Amino acid sequence: MNDMLLKLYVRAQIFREDNGQDLIEYALVAAIIALAAVVSMKGVANNINSAFSKISGNLSNSIP
Repeated sequence: MNDMLLKLYVRAQIFREDNGQDLIEYALVAAIIALAAVVSMKGVANNINSAFSKISGNLSNSIP
């Protein structure tokens, strides 16, 4: 009987442990930030490319 209660207690303690939980949360936050950075950089890259194309066009037109 004591052996069975001890095994039940050990199993309950395993489910209560949360030592690795912080690491997983930080990894998820880092992944979300990286995803947001990648998505936003695509839009920024298009705007920068457009601005440089306009500058290049203006310089080409102003040189005789």
